[in-house]
Amino acid sequence: MSQLLLDLKPEQLPTLDNFVAGANTELLGRLHDLADRESYEAVYLWGPEGCGKSHLLAATVAAAAGHRPASFVAAADVGAEIATPTSMLLAIDDVQHLNDGAQVALFRVFNAARLAGLTLVLSGDEPPARLKLREDLRTRIGQAMIYEMKPLSDEEKSAALTRHALLRGMKVDPSLVRYLLSHGRRDLPSLMAVLDNLDRATLEQQRPATLPLLKEVMQLQFEEDHEPRPV
Repeated sequence: MSQLLLDLKPEQLPTLDNFVAGANTELLGRLHDLADRESYEAVYLWGPEGCGKSHLLAATVAAAAGHRPASFVAAADVGAEIATPTSMLLAIDDVQHLNDGAQVALFRVFNAARLAGLTLVLSGDEPPARLKLREDLRTRIGQAMIYEMKPLSDEEKSAALTRHALLRGMKVDPSLVRYLLSHGRRDLPSLMAVLDNLDRATLEQQRPATLPLLKEVMQLQFEEDHEPRPV
C-alpha cells in the first residue's frame, strides 16, 4: 500500500548559481554582469525547448531585483503596452510568441531603452533572422548581443542529476543516472523531473530508489505525457 505524504522538500528556485553552465560559461558571466549594474544592454539567447533559457531569464531577474526594478514575463502574456521604469531589467521569454500588439510594444521599448538605461534580456527558439516577427523588431533583436545555448554533454548532465538528487536528500546509485540518461528525454529539466517523481515514489511507497521503481516512474510519466486530451 502506498503512503500519501506531503512533499515538504522545497523546489529549487532558478538562480544563476544553480544553472549548469557547461559550454555556456561566457553567457552566464554576461548575465551576472547585467544583474549587477544599471546600464543599457540588450542580450538575446536562443535554443530549443528545455535548454535552460527560462531558467536563465528568471534567475537574472531574481539576481537584479535587489539592485533595480526587474521583471520576467512570458511573451504570450505581453500586452500592447510594456511598463519600463528607468533603469529596469526586463526579461521576455520566448519572443516568437509575441502577438502583433506586443511586437509593436517591444519595438518601442527598444527605441527608448538606451535613453532610459534599460537592460533587455530576451529569449527565443531561433536566431533573430529566422524569427517570425516584424522586420523592424527582428532587426532590433539582431543588434543585441546574441548567444546560442550550447547543449550539455552526458557527463555534465550526469553530474547535474547527481547534484540535484543530493540536494533533495536522495541516495541514487550511478547506474540509475546512467539508465535515465540512456532512456529518458534529452533535456535536463525533464530528467530532473523524473528524479523528483522518483523521490516522491520512494516516500509514498516506502521503497528504495531502485531500477525497477525508476522504470515504473518513467512509464507512468510517459503515459501521463501522452494521455489523450479531451476534445
